[in-house]
Amino acid sequence: MDRRLVITVDGPAGSGKSTVSRMLARRISYMYLDTGLLYRAVAWQTVQAGVSLGDNESLVEICGSIRISRDTDGAMSVLIKGEDISGDLRTEEISMIASSVSAKPVVREALLPLQRQAGRQGGIVAEGRDMGTVVFPSADVKFYLDADVDERARRRYLQLVESGKIADHGEIKRGIGVRDSQDSTREVSPLKPAHDAVVIDTTGMSIDAVVEKMTMIVGGCT
Repeated sequence: MDRRLVITVDGPAGSGKSTVSRMLARRISYMYLDTGLLYRAVAWQTVQAGVSLGDNESLVEICGSIRISRDTDGAMSVLIKGEDISGDLRTEEISMIASSVSAKPVVREALLPLQRQAGRQGGIVAEGRDMGTVVFPSADVKFYLDADVDERARRRYLQLVESGKIADHGEIKRGIGVRDSQDSTREVSPLKPAHDAVVIDTTGMSIDAVVEKMTMIVGGCT
């Protein structure tokens, strides 16, 4: 690709954005930035350290301890105090806490420089919930992925089962509904498509089909 773009991918939990963002980044040899993982890291550390979500000073300190690492194929890892905690961040407990953490203005402000630094040189696929609206409002290409709640719950259930975790489909669906409400109604950076985003409903679409569609759109912007 001739020009190194900033590409954003936003959407609710279970829309497929993490998987397709990772695959898209790999296909076009870009870096992959999983910003949701950063909020999960903050949530994880609040649990480990017994920090209250009302303790803004400690939350900012936690944010300052986070570092990003990428391996050779663009996959992202999150480190706190040099320890890779990425494998501990995909539980439903952490998901729910992360949704509350991400609504904290002090957390979003503290993590913003880390995210923008990662995209400063372009050549990045940034995935999250406000990438195209807040973090990279001037991104070259913006996507917003969505899917109906039953489909999203099914995907999340299969993801957990395949990773060896115990999962309850009904509980996952309920949790997704709660997170959708929290994310879309929060005062700071609510979940919504950017006005210039390409919206893709991934319900019934294969991962490969979604990535192929996105690749074609990105290819037309270089």
